[in-house]
Amino acid sequence: MDFRLDEEQQALRESVRDFAREVVAPVIGEHYEQHTFPYEIVRQMGKMGLFGLPFAEEHGGMGGDYFALCLALEELARVDSSVAITLEAAVSLGAMPIYRFGTAEQKAQWLPKLLSGEALAGFGLTEPGTGSDAGGTRTRAVLDGDEWVINGSKAFITNSGTDITALVTVTAVTGTKPDGSKELSTIIVPSGTPGFTVAPGYSKVGWNASDTHELTFDDCRVPAANLLGERGRGFAQFLRILDEGRIAIAALAVGLAQGCVDESVKYAKERQAFGQPIGNYQAIQFKIADMEMKAHTARLAYYDAAARMLAGEPFKRQAAIAKLHASTIAVDNAREATQIHGGYGFMNEYPVARFWRDSKILEIGEGTSEVQRMIIARDLGM
Repeated sequence: MDFRLDEEQQALRESVRDFAREVVAPVIGEHYEQHTFPYEIVRQMGKMGLFGLPFAEEHGGMGGDYFALCLALEELARVDSSVAITLEAAVSLGAMPIYRFGTAEQKAQWLPKLLSGEALAGFGLTEPGTGSDAGGTRTRAVLDGDEWVINGSKAFITNSGTDITALVTVTAVTGTKPDGSKELSTIIVPSGTPGFTVAPGYSKVGWNASDTHELTFDDCRVPAANLLGERGRGFAQFLRILDEGRIAIAALAVGLAQGCVDESVKYAKERQAFGQPIGNYQAIQFKIADMEMKAHTARLAYYDAAARMLAGEPFKRQAAIAKLHASTIAVDNAREATQIHGGYGFMNEYPVARFWRDSKILEIGEGTSEVQRMIIARDLGM
């Protein structure tokens, strides 16, 4: 098993690394503090082809794979997680459901804009009061002639209210199965559809330069042809999307963890205490060594999950392990990086303050740490 990158992968990593350091880093702090969406960064990522990385060229993609996306996410998150989550959600939650389950007409209509970064899409799964219980969906869609009539609400939906958001895919109860359980389906709702309301953006602890909203649907009507995939297969569809997305979130978490190492090494070499750089003290050296160890092992976990996925092998357990471990060590590294920086780690002008605020959501979004443990245990037959 060889996890060394080939020339093409290494070139992608270096290209995104340079972009993150030279384009993102100088401006993202201001976006973060002002809670503004970085449209200019998104446009440049689109020109680089990042939104099309794991998609076939016939649909306007770059002809790469999911691992390429993960490499890009890791490098972006080494500098900023708001930008990284914008890309992650746009690809794995926005475009991927249409790519995986859409009709030829739906793909032709939506993918060119989504894969170029000209437009974004949201994935409306989570609801107020349901959280981890995705099967507890309350939003309903009733077929009335040749239209779906949707009523309900969604919470914490990324990329759902930007000026370039084109659509959200919404999970809804569309009936009852023979065994009495809910029939869940997924429906495309274009932005601006009457009855579809995007609430003002949340006031968040972190990810302040990303776009997150609550959505409501009040007798919102869309064509019956907007059904995404098979009717009643919505639950299975979003489970597949979330399994893949957990690998991407693990990569993002590794990037944040590695960014904490980068900033800590830099600061430890510059900061003087008791007549010498604090990096000369073993207490600081050991902290940073442990941080590097954690980032390295988490990286191997997501590499393994991605390799299994691309090989067509079962990967649910490995994706859960990667997401659980990477999010845990991201929080650990952010805490230690802040400690190494001392009082300056509590100042927003330093990247580690942003890392600290951004890390916690990684243990919650796309499946909490508790849900990941449930998945791992069930896959072990427990």
